[in-house]
Order: sequence, then C-alpha cells, then structure tokens
Amino acid sequence: MPRFPVSCAGVPADPLRRAATLWLGGLALGVSGLLAGCDQTSPGARAPVFKGIDITGATYGRQFALTDFNGQPRTLADYRGQVVMLYFGFVQCPDVCPTALSRAAAVKQQLGADAAQLQVIFITVDPERDTPELLREYMAAFDPSFMALTGSPEQIRAAADEFRVYFKKVPTGSTYTMDHTALSYLFDREGRLRVALRHEQTVDDYTADIRQLLAEKPV
Repeated sequence: MPRFPVSCAGVPADPLRRAATLWLGGLALGVSGLLAGCDQTSPGARAPVFKGIDITGATYGRQFALTDFNGQPRTLADYRGQVVMLYFGFVQCPDVCPTALSRAAAVKQQLGADAAQLQVIFITVDPERDTPELLREYMAAFDPSFMALTGSPEQIRAAADEFRVYFKKVPTGSTYTMDHTALSYLFDREGRLRVALRHEQTVDDYTADIRQLLAEKPV
C-alpha cells in the first residue's frame, strides 16, 4: 500500500487563524482521481466503483486505542453505525492538514441531511505540541463535530503503524515540522476499512465515495 508522504516544511505563527482563513476563503482543490473496483459487500450486491483507492478487505487499519480531546478513551468501535473519515496530521502543519480538514468540512456541507452520518477523526502525529485544548480549538475552526485523538508517543506510533502511516519529525531551525502520510481513510458503518483517498482528490470525489458507503445495506 503506498504511503504518499508529504513534507510540511514551515510553521505558521498562528495555525488556528490560518485554519479559519483557509476554511472561510475556500480552497482551490486539485482535480485528480484514481478509479478502482471494489469487492461486493453482500451476495448479489452491485460492486461500487470508488473514486479513491479500493482497499476493501485490507488486513491493516482495523483498530486504534487513543484518547479524545475531552480525555475520553476512544476506539473505532465507538463510531459503529457512521461512516468514518480518518486522517493523520498535526496542528502546526502549514497547508496540507488545513486543506484536508477544509475539504472534509466542505464534504459535510455537500452531504446535507446525511452529514451527521459522517464522523471525521483527526489523529495527531505531534502529541508533544498538540495538547487536548489546542486540538479542540483546531477542530472547531473547521467543524464542531470533528473529533481529534491523541495519546502517548508510543500509542501514536502504534496507531500509525496499524494504518501503515508514515511520519517523521524534521528539524527546521530552532523548531521542527512533521513529514507524514496525506491519505484520508474511509470506514463503512460496520467499522471496516474500505477506501484510501489521496490528498489531490476533490471534494466531489470524497463525497461520492462517502455516499456509496452510506447507501450500502448492512451485511
């Protein structure tokens, strides 16, 4: 499975203000899609064709055990019944993470009445700086329903390894930034990993794949 790491060189002085500015201003998202087939999820069902990378049946990305910004332990099972979009990133990220979160907020707008059936989860790869309070404020800058998770460095590493997510601290002068994978993962209502969406894909691509997962009948 490709990891698609990105470099997040540069640290903005006020990431929360930058996040709000990007969201309010609207981001110009690139148009790039990878069409892939998908195994049938139930006998006789028509196999969906996703805009993202079809990873139905993956033997990785099955669980995490972290803590949300309210101090509550969280696992993937807590979100059973919803489609989940999962992304690894960090608050000081200058553009890649704000783009991903702004796109997720735009997806929720496109979903309209179905928006509550999507849960967006952000897992920090920088627990050293991303305190629960900062994560709560950062998520609120995009959408109050977004959830951010953190944990010890060992817990974060274990979660990243489970999802085959790459991240690495990169010194930049007197501080540091983080290189990290820029994929967004989609889980169906049963908590199964189904799709990996690339950072270059559009709001329409993301929305289309989420709608397909929302439309699936329980097995």
